[in-house]
Amino acid sequence: MVEELDLLQEREKQIPGTWQYTIRRYRKNPHWALEDTGMLVYHFQEKDPSTRHIELKFCLAGNSYCLEKDIDCDLCRKTGSNNCEHKIPSLDVLHFRFEPIHLAHFVKGHKRKSQADELLNFRHAESFSKVVPLCNKIRMTLEALLNNTYTDTLENIFINAQTQILLLYTLECMFSSREKEEVEEVPACKFLANENDRDKIIKAREILIQHIGDPITIKELSRKVAINECYLKKGFKVLFGSTIFDFYQDQRMEHAKFLLYEKGRTVSEVSASLGYSSISHFSTAFKKHTGLKPCELLVK
Repeated sequence: MVEELDLLQEREKQIPGTWQYTIRRYRKNPHWALEDTGMLVYHFQEKDPSTRHIELKFCLAGNSYCLEKDIDCDLCRKTGSNNCEHKIPSLDVLHFRFEPIHLAHFVKGHKRKSQADELLNFRHAESFSKVVPLCNKIRMTLEALLNNTYTDTLENIFINAQTQILLLYTLECMFSSREKEEVEEVPACKFLANENDRDKIIKAREILIQHIGDPITIKELSRKVAINECYLKKGFKVLFGSTIFDFYQDQRMEHAKFLLYEKGRTVSEVSASLGYSSISHFSTAFKKHTGLKPCELLVK
């Protein structure tokens, strides 16, 4: 059906060894009665491990798109797009693909095995599809992906981070209701019941994304968001399913792939732009994260 629709906007990332995505916005017929939907597709072939991957697919029918936005719509820029006369109804289709080498980072070091761990470790011996319930967290993440105003390098950094959190929220919305009785409450994280403290943790994540090329210590980060270091570390792990260090390293390496593969930057340029003290340190970290040498992405 989408092949017959009027394509308004398209963003795509197809870099080897990383999560891949396509985001397409189509003109929606105002007479269509469509519901927002989501789906997780698990691909498994026992005889060919290289084909294993997980897909997330979403179709959102309740948004609108500004036809002048890509050329800097003055009304959208000054007042926001809610009252923009150039807005039209849109049908938004988002597709994300996650490879095993990247999914392994989400489950390393876990002692208690959950349904999400089984999925990400490809323990199920057959392919299957599951409907994804679109909880508020997922909807907010999808909205951010669709409506962010970043471009080029900053857009890549932002979408990398949002794609990772989208996977986390998807697994949480799919499995949390089944597993919440098994999860022990963490006394030290009761402070997250306070909205102000949750906002500080979210702000810390934003600061990390802004400092991709300028490493920041946890002590500096805690001071910037005015929260105790211990609370920051524990709260970050609870909210985002990753330690601060692992999240930051993931984002740096994913952005490194973009700079090498899409921008054609040299290894030394990428190493310097990400704040590494030497090319060898960067190359070691890159190989550990991706299984590839940086130079292997320079050949398209």
